[in-house]
Amino acid sequence: MTDSSIEALNQKLDRLIEAVSRLAPPPVPQTDIGAADCFVWQADPGYLEPVRRVNRVDIGLIRGVDRVRDILVDNTERFAGGYPANNVLLWGARGMGKSSLVKAVHAQINARTKSDLTLKLIEIHREDIDTLPKLMGLLKAAPFRFILFCDDLSFDHDDTSYKSLKAALEGGVEGRPANVIFYATSNRRHLLPRDMIDNERSTAINPSEAVEEKVSLSDRFGLWLGFHKCSQDEYLDMIDGYVRHHGLVVDPEQLRAEALEWATTRGSRSGRVAWQFTQDLAGRLGKPLRD
Repeated sequence: MTDSSIEALNQKLDRLIEAVSRLAPPPVPQTDIGAADCFVWQADPGYLEPVRRVNRVDIGLIRGVDRVRDILVDNTERFAGGYPANNVLLWGARGMGKSSLVKAVHAQINARTKSDLTLKLIEIHREDIDTLPKLMGLLKAAPFRFILFCDDLSFDHDDTSYKSLKAALEGGVEGRPANVIFYATSNRRHLLPRDMIDNERSTAINPSEAVEEKVSLSDRFGLWLGFHKCSQDEYLDMIDGYVRHHGLVVDPEQLRAEALEWATTRGSRSGRVAWQFTQDLAGRLGKPLRD
């Protein structure tokens, strides 16, 4: 074989190796749990992505939910200290600060703790719930304590992934690792559509058993914290808190009138509506909002 033939063969082999390399899946990034306090679970390929800048508000700005705030803080403090604590379902009216409260409580607990082993917050997306056992297997040997957080958790008619969640939370042979707790927010107390429950009741051979099997998921949460629509006074108090926190200067009577008009045009009063009004107000005043 001539030198030119060998060279041509080598070039073909190089191109073949390059083509095969492109077909191979990229290597799974290594998870460094000590790299951050907050992570997002990337189910495919299966690693924890650090979140350097967490989208959250100061716990003092979350108004109108004082009782459930105190319960959640107490439960989280006990868990962070190594004591027994419950999984938590935060359910109820939209825009009343359910997910904001979870993130704010996590920040407050870490600010208070004197230990080097900070509490970690890991967000898992609703569509990745069936990978929860895999995630728990990754966390159980880690020298940290973890809040697994799923925002806007709910299940549709033909969705069976709720069974994976049931088993991961309290069922199965191994059960939930001692260093993991699960917090979820939902607009539904039982995480399933009411018409789905009613349909099970009307069509099943044994209606009561069918309904029990569906709603037993929420029983895996030891704490149910309800969030309800706020009053006008609570709504205005939220806006006052935001305005003071961000240093916005506006006439109190003008602020009240514009805030009520904003809520009327939106057809609701909530913490989210109060925050949206504050952003609009700051924009009109030409003022930046504090981080």
